[in-house]
Amino acid sequence: MLLEFSITNYRSIGETQTISLVPAPKQKDHLQNIFTQGRYQALNAISLYGPNGSGKSNILRAMSLLDRLVHTSARTASTSRLPYDPFLLREGWEEKPTRFEITFVIEESRYRYGLAFNASQVVEEWLFRKSAGREVNLFEREGEVIDVSSGLNGSKRIIDAAIEATRPNALFLSTCDILNVEEAKSIMQWFQHFSMVDGLNTEFEEIQTVELWQDKEFREKIKTYLASLSLNIVDVEISTKEFEESELPDELPRRIKSQLAKSLKGQQSYTVFAKHRMYDANALPLDKTHTWPWEERESSGAKKAFQLSGPILWTLANGGVLIIDEIEAQLHPIMTLNTIDAFLDKKSNPHNAQLIFATHDTNLLSYSNLRRDQICFAEKNQWESTEVYALSDFVYFGEKNGTFKSEKERPDTDKEKRYFEGRYGAIPGLGDFQKYIRRIQWHEEVS
Repeated sequence: MLLEFSITNYRSIGETQTISLVPAPKQKDHLQNIFTQGRYQALNAISLYGPNGSGKSNILRAMSLLDRLVHTSARTASTSRLPYDPFLLREGWEEKPTRFEITFVIEESRYRYGLAFNASQVVEEWLFRKSAGREVNLFEREGEVIDVSSGLNGSKRIIDAAIEATRPNALFLSTCDILNVEEAKSIMQWFQHFSMVDGLNTEFEEIQTVELWQDKEFREKIKTYLASLSLNIVDVEISTKEFEESELPDELPRRIKSQLAKSLKGQQSYTVFAKHRMYDANALPLDKTHTWPWEERESSGAKKAFQLSGPILWTLANGGVLIIDEIEAQLHPIMTLNTIDAFLDKKSNPHNAQLIFATHDTNLLSYSNLRRDQICFAEKNQWESTEVYALSDFVYFGEKNGTFKSEKERPDTDKEKRYFEGRYGAIPGLGDFQKYIRRIQWHEEVS
């Protein structure tokens, strides 16, 4: 269960911004979108809206970057540079560290883990755990000094070895995992269920989908999922075969072709096929079908649906956090809505998986069962730094008997209409653009 993620001084994000999956108080709509683990509650999804350039993708990218650092930092070379990419539009901020902090729940314990880093080293790192009583400090790091408390579960001898082995550009948590410190392994298992997808580039996810296809149970899940999206596909087939040198383009130089053939020898390649029903001369369905390669004849939306089916169904089956940027890209709004609803419905999401996604699809504001605290916005402030806020943060004031009183927004309010009216902010201002485009003197084409 993910509770919160905070980012400071990363790309378009200057001051600390937090994505919270903790339910907002006094929000009574769609209570089924809240799940409980021990003493903690969390939302099953968060949507993120905002104009192009508002920093939505940077927020999600920061989450993915923390996941990558946790998994890889201890395995990189001592000379490797850290992916430091600070906010550049305020003087002095290029010298401040980037800070990430994540709060999550494992079984009935809440963990708060964070780090601060620059291009060359991890400046700070910390881990706290809260179980039955108060929050306990497990370790704190400042530069090369790592102070570990007796509360960290694991062999003291191995923990001491991890302290000695941690390089300036590596995370202590990752080093502990490599050396099999018990509690670090548990936390790393949680991060194994934390993944991000770029909705504009989902080709890599196809590999995961094909791997899952080998499992009969997942194969049926994928087929059912695709059938529910009304793609008019009767069946899906995947064929695999061992790589053959004849598959390489003839125009490749002989030396490069030989090197590629050697490196790919023994590797398996695959082809995905879509099976469609055939019809007679009167347009009536026949018992016959026609099969063609998915890549050659299916739409870009159908391709994306297949590619995303693997990570979506794996997350629903195993729990965890799935992050998708531009979730609606190349998909019909109803397909996007069905995908999100799969996470909001307890029957299809029995393991309390969580979905965090960025989108421009305003139909979801009207037709999805997202709560007000599940609708977030990103926009730039006066110094061009990204700020994030939730719809549940809004308080409205109405006049009654000559006085102004605060009032809640009704759950059935037309949120899409209000968003387009600019009441929530986080929309592009195109007024100057319209004036500009109308003033252009268009020249007739010269023949």
